[in-house]
Amino acid sequence: MGLENQTQVSEFLLLGLSEKPEQQLPLFGLFLGIYVVTVVGNLAIMLAIGSDSHLHTPMYFFLSNLSFVDLCLVSTTVPKMLLNILTHSKVISHAGCLTQMYFFTIFAFLDNFLLTVMAYDRFVAICHPLHYVTIMNPRICCLLVLISWTISLLNSTLHTLMLTRLSFCREHELDHFFCEISQVIKLSCSDPLINDIVVHFAAGLLGILPLTGIFFSYAQICLSLLRIPSPGGKYKAFSTCGSHLCVVSLFYGTGLGVYLSSSATHSWKTSVASVMYSVVTPMLNPFIYSLRNKDIKDAMRRVISKIPPCH
Repeated sequence: MGLENQTQVSEFLLLGLSEKPEQQLPLFGLFLGIYVVTVVGNLAIMLAIGSDSHLHTPMYFFLSNLSFVDLCLVSTTVPKMLLNILTHSKVISHAGCLTQMYFFTIFAFLDNFLLTVMAYDRFVAICHPLHYVTIMNPRICCLLVLISWTISLLNSTLHTLMLTRLSFCREHELDHFFCEISQVIKLSCSDPLINDIVVHFAAGLLGILPLTGIFFSYAQICLSLLRIPSPGGKYKAFSTCGSHLCVVSLFYGTGLGVYLSSSATHSWKTSVASVMYSVVTPMLNPFIYSLRNKDIKDAMRRVISKIPPCH
């Protein structure tokens, strides 16, 4: 074995979305703006829900958790990307790459589980309204969130531990703006078969099953809506699901596209899809939920009205 193959890579290079120097400043401005809007928007949702007792219900409890997770998700990737552009450096250490991947995987799967829990909440509210308070009591709501955190932590820990068994001794350039697990595995000079199996099994089990749960919930919701005689009643019932459906479509439409194509050659389209579900969706969530929700808008107005004016 040659010297090159005996040397363990201690750092990776994140090539980002573009290597053209003239595009770095526009990319920095774009992603800085997205990050600021994401932080402010999700913090506003959390603050509005926390400060208004009328919003202390299961639906808004899950929404505040989703906002927190979205804030964490985008914070695992964008700040490092901005720092690399600002310092003209593409380097991320091996430990830093594993750490970024660990937390990104936690929050990405948490997003997945929380969207499923929110679909179940809407299913109970519309299909079993008389039993809603009993079924979705505070203990059950906290338990559902705790289970989501536990599964996400165990899944991410498994992937990270599996990666520590791999050696990286030749290629160390990641054609991505963050350490995405399938792209990191492809750089290994060890046999990655077991890692690939675990990644695809986890993506299938923890991705497809929750999505199936969402489809089932909305199938039951649609059947219940068909039994409502008045058009106004149907619209009012389904309007509470509109925001959630928009977010589900954005997250799964782009997220599944990335992971279903992870075995293929990485392309620019894959990077764009990754940006959509990991950066753009967390930014749009506060707008989707607030613009379509009168209670959230009213709560935000009350929070803003309490902010003292600057002199």
